[in-house]
Amino acid sequence: MRNTMRRKTQFPCTIMRGGTSKGIFLREKDLPRDPALRERIILAVFGSPDSRQIDGLGGADSLTSKLAIIAPSCQPDRDVDYTFGAVGIDRAFVDYSSNCGNISAAVGPYAVDAGLVKAIAPFTVVRIRNTNTGKLIRAKVPVADGKFAPDGDYAIAGCPGTGARIELTFLDPGGAATGRLLPTGNVVDEVSLHGGQRFRVTVVDAGNPTAFVRAEELGLRGDELPADFARDRTAGATLEAIRRKVGELMAILVTQSIPKIAFVAPGRAYRATTGETIAGESVSLLARVMAMGTMHKAFAITAAIPAAIGAVLPGSVVAGALSGRPPRPADDPIVIGHPAGTMDVKVEAQFRTDGPFIAGCTVARTARRIMDGRVSVPRRVYDAGA
Repeated sequence: MRNTMRRKTQFPCTIMRGGTSKGIFLREKDLPRDPALRERIILAVFGSPDSRQIDGLGGADSLTSKLAIIAPSCQPDRDVDYTFGAVGIDRAFVDYSSNCGNISAAVGPYAVDAGLVKAIAPFTVVRIRNTNTGKLIRAKVPVADGKFAPDGDYAIAGCPGTGARIELTFLDPGGAATGRLLPTGNVVDEVSLHGGQRFRVTVVDAGNPTAFVRAEELGLRGDELPADFARDRTAGATLEAIRRKVGELMAILVTQSIPKIAFVAPGRAYRATTGETIAGESVSLLARVMAMGTMHKAFAITAAIPAAIGAVLPGSVVAGALSGRPPRPADDPIVIGHPAGTMDVKVEAQFRTDGPFIAGCTVARTARRIMDGRVSVPRRVYDAGA
């Protein structure tokens, strides 16, 4: 009886939107240390595995089946530690191999409201360590009356309405998974598939390790939308085959989340899922990235960072999509056209004798607290092999 009473079936929980994603925030102190038990509890919180996640808080979409585990930090150069998890929907797994930039945008506001940092108006800088990559993120969070101030007039593509502008700077993002900005040592590599197909790829390890291929080499335009692309099984299978070959080149374990793969094309006028026609001259390049096997409905920040870095690397596949455009000033953002609209990324690059160094990449997002409360899980999660 005593052991049964110790089995917690309710956990403090916050649901937050960060950018174009939605995640469940849990405190590390509230979760068990045993990794197998912790995973069973997290899966129960989300309602996985189930294609509808009907028995939990998951939204049955890769952009809403996301986890953030938060803990205060005792290190002098950071305020909070943040662990991201991509939670399987119809399969029972939690993938901790990568970070999510959109969920990262909600970590600073969460930390302010949870009292993990001292709230200072009008902006509080929250220093975040992402444990998945070991990298630091600096979040500039709008604050009023000691709390995160979510209201504002800043709009991001892929999210309705407007909110306060949250500025995220990913510090020294290179080498998140492999320790090297260019994990193969090359700006361009060639990948050969069974059947003799060959593709030129640029692999950048920053944010998350991501491989880029030209859309035209895949027989694509670059402006495809998720629903249409889902019906093109050949292109999807080819991208997955390239992704796995890139994993071999990088000598890393290929997971659902990494390496990521994206295809790029020159910027031109096109229509996003919002119905908006976006002028080509305002877009540096078009890009589409895969997320958990399907096309991302907007664009992952942790893929936008390597895309923007690739754009400033002479000779890369991404830079090739900028051909015919005048050189961009160092402080001019790279504008990525994606299925929901556009995203701006500023890159602070230094070109040294030993190769390029990226001091930081800055993006802006919005975020909102949706719910605070307690989430209940079945007692059976404590049974071994549940």
